[in-house]
Amino acid sequence: MSRKPRILASETRPAIDREPPAIENTREHAWLSKDAKERYAKRLREKGYFELYISKLAAEKMVNHAKRFGRLRREALGFMLGDVCASGRRRFVMVRDIVTGPLLSSADRVRFDRESYSELFSELDSSGFDYVIVGWYHSHPGYGCFMSKTDLNTQLGAFKESFHSAVVIDPINREIAAFKLKGRECVPIDFSIYWHDLENPYPQESVRRYRVIKKITP
Repeated sequence: MSRKPRILASETRPAIDREPPAIENTREHAWLSKDAKERYAKRLREKGYFELYISKLAAEKMVNHAKRFGRLRREALGFMLGDVCASGRRRFVMVRDIVTGPLLSSADRVRFDRESYSELFSELDSSGFDYVIVGWYHSHPGYGCFMSKTDLNTQLGAFKESFHSAVVIDPINREIAAFKLKGRECVPIDFSIYWHDLENPYPQESVRRYRVIKKITP
């Protein structure tokens, strides 16, 4: 019988000691802007690793979520689950998976439906592993990837740890970007897509299919 997983809201355990994903198992996201692709190449050349790695599975789920809401010109929203890792002086985050729940969403704002928090917590409990909430993602359907004043306030209020990041997706213009806090401002950060272990973020378990989107409430 599998033990019940725990989702940790903050980094309450030491960073996992491991090497960053092998370069041959990483790539830039296809939706990066031209400037972001140039920064990606420079970071890889000069540093050899990234502050943020997102699994291919998690990236696909985020993009598909954004696309489904984007067809209705509505924003999507969810949490990123993963690990805080360290190798010597190198510190980085690995996003393993994402989780979301019923949303109250429009073209320019989104939040979780408070009446359905129990459903969201159930999704977290059933995610199948002990990982940290390492950040959040949301979409801007048709108006680019940036952190608005509302987004910044969300980051300052709920995602202010050094390992927290935010991913913004524009499914209409096919753009994606990542950000983190620097002081009281959000700045872009370079990130990489990675894959390994047959795309399975749940060690020794098969990947469970579940509906990322359950309903859209105007």
